[in-house]
Amino acid sequence: MEQNWDPGVKKFFVKILNSISLTICWMMAAVLAGIYYELGDANGKPVIYTIIFYAATLLTLLLLIRYLVKIWKSS
Repeated sequence: MEQNWDPGVKKFFVKILNSISLTICWMMAAVLAGIYYELGDANGKPVIYTIIFYAATLLTLLLLIRYLVKIWKSS
């Protein structure tokens, strides 16, 4: 089926799928840590855990954005 595809189109779709999948994985990890492990709320535990969680989430978001920009600027 893909034998008639233009290589540029295939490369473009792979970039799209990789970008979407990485972003969804990052979101799921952040939600899992924030809600399931209760790191997004400081009820009954030291506030430092919540601060570290949000700082780590922000840092990983910035790294994800940097990686995606790098991928989309190449070729």
